[in-house]
Amino acid sequence: MKTRMKSIVFSLLAVLVSGSMTDIAKANDKKSARVLRHVVCFKFKKNATPAQIERVVREFAALEKKIPLIQGFEMGTNNSPEKLNKGFTHCFVVTFGSEKDRNDYLPHPEHRKFVLVLKPILDDVFVFDYWTN
Repeated sequence: MKTRMKSIVFSLLAVLVSGSMTDIAKANDKKSARVLRHVVCFKFKKNATPAQIERVVREFAALEKKIPLIQGFEMGTNNSPEKLNKGFTHCFVVTFGSEKDRNDYLPHPEHRKFVLVLKPILDDVFVFDYWTN
């Protein structure tokens, strides 16, 4: 009876340890799957032409191919019916794997070139970075 009880206890312990190891592995996978989102919204000057704005959009999108640190890129223009965008019309989401990648992107020569195209027609900018869950 004692031997059978020990066997059951060891079996239960093995299951518990195995389960917690699986949970730890899942947590580590989830943590490594997290990415850093760099959200940038632009409000352009009233005198900015559609051609100038289109160039900014094109140049920003081109950074994904020019800067290997960028893992993903999305963009869009505001279409919210709430009218709470405060004049911001364009939103860009740049994805990075780490804060170091984001920090190295900011002074990157290609990013700096892009900023030179943007600045003459930029009225305001809003930037928000966050880690995904």
